[in-house]
Amino acid sequence: MDYQLIRSKRKTLSLQINNNAELIVRAPNRLSVKKIDQFIDEKSSWIDKKSSSIRANKPHKPSYTEGEKFLYLGCEYPLSINTDNAKGLRFNGEIFNLNSGGKQDFLAWYKASFKKIALPRLEYYAKKHQFNCNQVRLKSQKTLWGSCSGTNNINLNYLLIGAPISVIDYVIVHELCHTIHKNHSKVFWDLVMQILPNYKASKRWLKDEGYKLHQIQ
Repeated sequence: MDYQLIRSKRKTLSLQINNNAELIVRAPNRLSVKKIDQFIDEKSSWIDKKSSSIRANKPHKPSYTEGEKFLYLGCEYPLSINTDNAKGLRFNGEIFNLNSGGKQDFLAWYKASFKKIALPRLEYYAKKHQFNCNQVRLKSQKTLWGSCSGTNNINLNYLLIGAPISVIDYVIVHELCHTIHKNHSKVFWDLVMQILPNYKASKRWLKDEGYKLHQIQ
């Protein structure tokens, strides 16, 4: 079975099926390949089931045609092709209007919209809970919703603009908590819960629906 192996100082093995139904294996630095392969073999049923589910639910690439629907803040809105409009993508609260183009127009609009919505929310949570972060970058990534570096630089995936506000808040708070705790220990999750008591619902949304946000990549 083909897989991507990522080694680190972690103590346990972890398996992940990404949005392309590919197997990602995270393993301790000194663990032998033989033991890794044995572990994968033991989990083969789960891997097959999870991969098949992702492939079955993977959305088709959009064709950017009249009536096609696109996500924005957790809801789907139809696309209207209107050659009388100014070039680029417009949104009136009910319909996306596009003169001509497609993917790049949506990516540009998503990024600009996410910047307007997410950055003030990050500033709000950082100020309210006294988090200190340095640079904040917005990226379109296939495997991460957010990340926090050792020097507290935060990356956020602007494709999250398709998710509900509660999910955007969860990713923001998640990364801000990493400015204090550089792991996923109990104390880290306790801090997330202290700020967002219902964070598990947002975490579950990303797990179940997150693949939809990648449809235009």
